[in-house]
Amino acid sequence: MKFARKDLLLYAVTDRRWLRNATLCGQVEQAISGGATFVQLREKDLDETHFMEEALEMKALCSRYRVPFVIDDNVDIALRVNADGVHVGQSDMEAGNVRELIGNDKILGVSAQTVEEALQAERRGADYLGVGAVFHTGTKTDADDVSLDTLKAICDAVSIPVIAIGGISRENIMRLSGSGICGIAVVSAIFAEKDIPEAARTLKNLALQMVQA
Repeated sequence: MKFARKDLLLYAVTDRRWLRNATLCGQVEQAISGGATFVQLREKDLDETHFMEEALEMKALCSRYRVPFVIDDNVDIALRVNADGVHVGQSDMEAGNVRELIGNDKILGVSAQTVEEALQAERRGADYLGVGAVFHTGTKTDADDVSLDTLKAICDAVSIPVIAIGGISRENIMRLSGSGICGIAVVSAIFAEKDIPEAARTLKNLALQMVQA
């Protein structure tokens, strides 16, 4: 699936810690109904069989809504379920190697925290960058903070789309105005909320204001 910059406006990253009595696919469908424009399936602790089952179900859901769907880190499962692409961090497989494995028709997202990392990822075939953590976050405990100045510098340095991630909420999102990003990636700001569709709707509207400011 090819994607446009606008598809990165509200990028939802899954996390099963807030499932309560729901299913992950059910929560993602609620997020999409509220306005999520891109979905990343992130599973660090699920065994391969259940991960495959979940990825297949999520792929079918996102295809139905025509929302781009990528898998975090796991290139093998992304290929096996024919996901739209994969997202890798700096400590995962090198971007150029991932591009060779997935081909040119799949989406490749890469995490970056410095201008050097961003430029390297772009050279090695990344389609978009995820930069963060822009605010302190309890979701990803190994993520260092990235200053607003660094975020702006990365956006200025590359020609591919950049999204910000890390601790973004409806309270602080407007602080990212003028940074050059085309959207935000969120976890708890959607999935920890009781009313997931409303949380997504509010964040999408704010994200639109923020990128246009």
